[in-house]
Amino acid sequence: MNDPHMNAEAAEAYMESLANEDELLLKIKQAIHDARMPDVSVAAGYGKMLTLLVTLSGAKRILEIGALGGYSGVCMARGMAEDGTLTSLELKAEYAKMAAGHLEEAGFGGRTRYLVGPAMDSLKKLREDGETYDFFFIDADKLNYVNYLDMALEMARPGAIIVADNLLLRGRTLNPERNGPAILRVREFNRRIAEDPRLIGTLLPAYDGFSVAMVKKA
Repeated sequence: MNDPHMNAEAAEAYMESLANEDELLLKIKQAIHDARMPDVSVAAGYGKMLTLLVTLSGAKRILEIGALGGYSGVCMARGMAEDGTLTSLELKAEYAKMAAGHLEEAGFGGRTRYLVGPAMDSLKKLREDGETYDFFFIDADKLNYVNYLDMALEMARPGAIIVADNLLLRGRTLNPERNGPAILRVREFNRRIAEDPRLIGTLLPAYDGFSVAMVKKA
């Protein structure tokens, strides 16, 4: 018989209690709150997972789509190789400025760059320049999630890791009566992560949904 105390919210609260965010990560969250920016940074547990995945993959070139205040950027930078670099795409200049400041404070200022403007424009420019990456984190506007995945696949090195957040859309993805454009695009993204023959991928249901995929090497 299932324990009535064992539900998703209780499990998440328990995991978060063990996340042990350090002073800088807490400072980033407070700065986002004080600036009245959306409170949509990656969950603390998944922030640790980003550090772990980057470390395990040995990633040297990371591409982040959606910077916000720099929380996820710091988490990934902490795991990247000593000669690694982080390129982050952010629509709003004020968000990119805050994120860059926090990466500087974390000791990664000389190894990060921020491209401001619509992410698809920046991605097309990076592709034209022949840029390639071995780790991607997608956490931006949901209408473009499938487009971001396609661009990532074009610029991915063999064995690259592609990670994305907010795949449940606070439950809307699961509701068959909700079929707005963003919901349909996220459902398609989720299907692609699970079924695209170029990927080995999985979806994690905790928090607001998270995916991890690896680009096949052959």
